[in-house]
Amino acid sequence: MDLRRRLLSTLGILLGVLLLVTVLINLSSLRQDINAEISASAQLVQVLLKAGEIEHDLPPAEAAAHLKAMLHAAPLRHLTLSLDHAPLPAHAETTTSWLAQMLGVETSGETTIQSGQLIHLGEQRLRIAPNPNSEIEERLGDTVRLCITLLLYSGATLLVTWWSADRALAPVRELEAGLQRLADGNNEAALPTFALREFSQVASAIDSLASALASSRSAQRQLARQLIEIQEEERRTLARELHDEMGQTLTAIGVTASFLERNAGQINAEQVAECAHELRRDVRTSGEQLRAMLKGLRPHGLDAGGLVSALHELVAGWQQRESGICFQLTMPAPLPVVSEAAGLVLYRVVQEALTNAVRHSTAGHCRVTIESSSGLLRLTVEDDGKGLPPENIAQSGGLLGMKERVEMLGGTLVISTGQESGLKLQVSLPLQ
Repeated sequence: MDLRRRLLSTLGILLGVLLLVTVLINLSSLRQDINAEISASAQLVQVLLKAGEIEHDLPPAEAAAHLKAMLHAAPLRHLTLSLDHAPLPAHAETTTSWLAQMLGVETSGETTIQSGQLIHLGEQRLRIAPNPNSEIEERLGDTVRLCITLLLYSGATLLVTWWSADRALAPVRELEAGLQRLADGNNEAALPTFALREFSQVASAIDSLASALASSRSAQRQLARQLIEIQEEERRTLARELHDEMGQTLTAIGVTASFLERNAGQINAEQVAECAHELRRDVRTSGEQLRAMLKGLRPHGLDAGGLVSALHELVAGWQQRESGICFQLTMPAPLPVVSEAAGLVLYRVVQEALTNAVRHSTAGHCRVTIESSSGLLRLTVEDDGKGLPPENIAQSGGLLGMKERVEMLGGTLVISTGQESGLKLQVSLPLQ
């Protein structure tokens, strides 16, 4: 059941109950009015009968006094009984009097009394006249009861609406708590099962979000570990190169300088020139080694022109290592203008892709292609090696690092692989 049907059904049932209660209250009020009308009619008959009996049993003066007392003790509804030519009773200013004046209804005075009918009972004459006050009081009471009923009905409707909305929206608090658990670092929202279709769909979407968030966090942790490992590997490589290459060159420079220092007063000019030549050669070698290490750590000038030469040197360097793979680089001449950040991303992606091809692919050919179209610079690196199982792509720290680099510049990385079709990387970067 969806939220709309539940709200409509709940409100419909509760409002129907309230309507039934209202009808019962009105029926009870109608019953009281009917009983009052019947009682007033019976009372009128009793007054008339007793008036006739008094006339036959008592003298006229005493009968008139008894009749006045009887009429005073037994007021009627809608009618007024009075002795003819009796003085008009004084009427107090009541709510009905003010209401009658507002409605333009005459409730007292000679005009109202004279509009009645005379009844002869022996020598006594009774005048029966209409009494609008009784009707006004009855209508006023009905109006008050109706207003009270409407107030109770409206209050109950508001309470029912509040209760129904609170009950229907209670799952929202569960959804909010689940989202807060995800924000606090939990991998699961731990949501209950919802009966309503809308909340069940939202819960399913939150569970999917939690799964994607858990995968993203796992990939982030794996990438962080991979970056730390790469950093440590680069430090070990740099330390080894500094020790094995530059260390030996600097040692040779130190030995030559020490020889000159010890024998400065004994050696001839030819020996000094030979020592100077060795020093210059070792210093040049040391500079070349330093530039090579710096270039491996961070190539400089990776704009369009610098990127072309850097990629050619990178591919040529791998080709010279005789890894058993034939490398091929294809790119337009000239290369479109790219920023140094985009050039660095392209260089690192190609560097990582070629490294993976040499280490893991057992391929015979590896092709690097760069082209531009529709405001995008497209890089494709593909080999004919053994590829990777699809489940290993998400676990590869190198591929995750590539994806992070590309997405930081607003690009996309698409990886397609198969155990028989090799590995193919497609990178798209905006030129602007």
